[in-house]
Amino acid sequence: MVNSFSKTARELLSATSFIYDKPVSERFPTVGVIGAGQLARMMVGPAAALGVKLRLFAHSASDSAAQICEHVVGDYKDLEALKNFAQGCDVITFEHELIPLSVIKGLESSGVRVYPPSTAFIFSQDKAAMREKLSNYPAPHWKVISSTSEVDQYPMIAKSISGGYDGRGVWKVNSQDELAEILKTTPQLLIEELVAFDCEIAVMVARSPHGQATSWSPTETVQEDGICTLTITPATSIDSDIAEKAQQLALDIAQEVGVVGVMAVEMFVKGKNIYINELAMRPHNSGHWTIDGSTTNQFEQHLRAVLDLPLGDPSMTQAYAVMGNILGGDKTDMYRPYLHLMARNPELKFHQYMKEVRVGRKIGHVTATGSDLLQLTNDVQHARDYMSGAIDE
Repeated sequence: MVNSFSKTARELLSATSFIYDKPVSERFPTVGVIGAGQLARMMVGPAAALGVKLRLFAHSASDSAAQICEHVVGDYKDLEALKNFAQGCDVITFEHELIPLSVIKGLESSGVRVYPPSTAFIFSQDKAAMREKLSNYPAPHWKVISSTSEVDQYPMIAKSISGGYDGRGVWKVNSQDELAEILKTTPQLLIEELVAFDCEIAVMVARSPHGQATSWSPTETVQEDGICTLTITPATSIDSDIAEKAQQLALDIAQEVGVVGVMAVEMFVKGKNIYINELAMRPHNSGHWTIDGSTTNQFEQHLRAVLDLPLGDPSMTQAYAVMGNILGGDKTDMYRPYLHLMARNPELKFHQYMKEVRVGRKIGHVTATGSDLLQLTNDVQHARDYMSGAIDE
């Protein structure tokens, strides 16, 4: 396991002086989260356990986390609204990358403590900036284009430089005509060589403002139509040397970009080679297994990191953890399937996001941990299929 626990207790107490300057009755901090989706929802429990007060800036009162946590409703592009929201918060963090960088900088300029800082967050928002920053790290060949004349090799991958998630904003392009159609609506693209990878992995890391850092075991991600459907931890398609190399790369990147909080580093593996794919500077779908399969889950670790608290142990609590995303399908009642699945597989752990069911939308996840990887995978896949309506028993 590649980790860095380098700070002494004295150093960490000094680093968190913004908390210790307060009276004892007010020392437990308040964290403001911009966004109130399922990632913020899964922060609520760890925050309560740590004695941390959580406040959310929601798009709607019906947002997943807004249903169960103190919140205000507003526009995350409105700097003045966010300044008002930040009053009374010790630190502001995010659960998505949609906040304009100018707004983040505006908060920082007004004295708000924001993590990850704008100097790091840009590399999760701007894929071209990320590629340029990480030019010394292994990656597919890439360039930014605005015309079909700049491309002479197909097939290749085209990406929106900003925005995009769950397969949106990413295209496999087979011809000049296909590229021309994409350029009509996205006039500038990041294009990358198509890597015939053996598997996709993600390494979750956490880093504090003063450089303490740690990582979880690499996770293998299974994708369908650009959406992660299943994760297996530790990644079984790679050997220990590749796993250690991937963890070290992720920790090095965390330091390089100056992230504070949790970050997912998505990678391709081909043979003994690793290629950096994308970064996400927030808790991430590929880390959901940590809730039930790790000593310290990604949501608690994110809170620890942005508050500059000592980071927790990321070790796995079982040999394997398998997580499956529940996608919306024919079933709209997500409660009744519990009765069948809990009786059939009492070891399964269910996480409902309480979102409106739409076909293909992530509405929850299920996790199983243990020593029999094949059985765990079968149980999780069965639960996914049953809850989506793909099977009836």
